[in-house]
Amino acid sequence: MNKPEAASIASGLVERAKAIAPLIAAEADEIERTRRLTPKVVSALVENGLYRSLLPKSTGGFESPPLVFMEMLEEIAKADASTAWCVGQCSVVAMTAAYLDTDVAHQVFGKPTDIAAWGAIAHDVQAVPGGYTISARWDFASGMRQANWLGAHVQVLEADGTRRMRSNGTPEIRTILFPTSSATTYDVWNVIGLCGTGTDSYSVDKLFIPEKFTALRDDFAALREKGLLYGITTYSMFGLGFGAVSLGVARATLDAAIDLARKKHSVGIAAMKDNNAVQGLIGRTEAKLRAARAYHFSTANDAWQELLSTGRLSEKGRAAIRLSATYTIHQAAEVVDTAYHMAGATAVFKSNPFERRFRDMHAIAQQIQARDNHFEDVGKMILSNSVIPRGPTI
Repeated sequence: MNKPEAASIASGLVERAKAIAPLIAAEADEIERTRRLTPKVVSALVENGLYRSLLPKSTGGFESPPLVFMEMLEEIAKADASTAWCVGQCSVVAMTAAYLDTDVAHQVFGKPTDIAAWGAIAHDVQAVPGGYTISARWDFASGMRQANWLGAHVQVLEADGTRRMRSNGTPEIRTILFPTSSATTYDVWNVIGLCGTGTDSYSVDKLFIPEKFTALRDDFAALREKGLLYGITTYSMFGLGFGAVSLGVARATLDAAIDLARKKHSVGIAAMKDNNAVQGLIGRTEAKLRAARAYHFSTANDAWQELLSTGRLSEKGRAAIRLSATYTIHQAAEVVDTAYHMAGATAVFKSNPFERRFRDMHAIAQQIQARDNHFEDVGKMILSNSVIPRGPTI
């Protein structure tokens, strides 16, 4: 992809996200109340192609670089975290099209309204002639209430009951895809934050999955598409995307605190904007947010440069993304906490732009992308002399 083409994609998707942000913000209360994206928001996302940012061009997608995807999510997250989370989740799921036969990819993702979602890795699938059968239930399927296809990541049991193994001695993890109409769904997403994601559960009973509707996700040897974007794993792309969502939430929360400080006066107390403690706190918090954003976006750019050079993101490159994503989410949570406390009693009212973002941010920080053990994993690599990329010297 040449620079003019990449710039055109960036301008298009990011500007589209900015254009529909007021609509998303206006629908945010209803998204929270109903615990799923509203029809107006889903229509706007579909009409602007925002679910298709990472979908292969051969399937009607944009195949956009990671930085574009991240900036798009950041803009949506400023308006509503749940919407950004769903777009991020379903966009990465669409990368599965790169591993499917062309006709199957078009069947699953070909129409603008085609959206797929999946839940946590769990359960075994039984190999049978022509495909697989399974009876199972999965949880944590963000965006499934908008999806017409569902997926799952499963281990394979052969006809003789033995577990199918990869060449490296680990169990094969196969992604299966099936229409949402084939599943039973369960309304279980009663949570404190990211309420609107509709991250519910679903199950199937003795469902047959044809072989062609399965894929070895993130197995580069199984790739059909040759575009640079697909040299990065979906796992890494989740990290980049959800780190960007956290930055958008933090940006909006800090901006709300700054706006409040410019206006708020209390009887017998200096205006917030004239308070030296508030001034210093805003300055330090602004620096923290800008530093986290620069680090996360720089890491994404380093990954893209590696893809341009080699066509595949290395283990060290993936570790760099995991470190960046985890750190960014933690820093964003600190920014949100600071802005929330700075707002004082104003922050507890639902009519003000603090309490929902506070809850959303802490729901993000509870997700797998923010686990502390990621720091341990990268630290172990560093101590074993498998040093991760440090980025450009400034």
